[in-house]
Amino acid sequence: MTAPPWIDATYVKTQQAGRVVSVAVIIEVAINTDGVREILGIATGVSEAAPFWTEFLRSLTRRGLCGLKLLISDVHEWLKAGVVKVLKSAWQRCRALLLRNALAYTAKGQRQAVMAMLNTIFMQDNAEAISAEWRVVCDQLRAKFPRRADITLNVHKRATFTFSFMHSSICS
Repeated sequence: MTAPPWIDATYVKTQQAGRVVSVAVIIEVAINTDGVREILGIATGVSEAAPFWTEFLRSLTRRGLCGLKLLISDVHEWLKAGVVKVLKSAWQRCRALLLRNALAYTAKGQRQAVMAMLNTIFMQDNAEAISAEWRVVCDQLRAKFPRRADITLNVHKRATFTFSFMHSSICS
């Protein structure tokens, strides 16, 4: 793999015993050394609870996944715990999903400006510069777009973790 794998989950409707139910679907994707995306695993379950994530991660290790330093996903609390426990790896929030979430409640006319402000964070050269830029952007967002004030420094640490050891070679 040339970059850390990422995991995401969604819910789909499926028919079971003659009725339609919502089922969690997890997929893990990575980019191989040829630059091609590969599906490392896919599973379905009743919910995204801890046992489901833990078993999914264990199934990946049983099939040979090892040596991960970092796994990227959206904010799934049970997954974060499983990554540390099962894979003994670090976790980072997916930047693309962070940006998408930040824009979800932003008025259409403001999205381009908010996105431009957020993108300046990920253009920095080192972790210290990212932290400084994140604070500047948060202050600007609070002043110009009060509804986006929920972008906090706590989110920053989860979304920019890789800069401490890999810089921008990883773009989730």
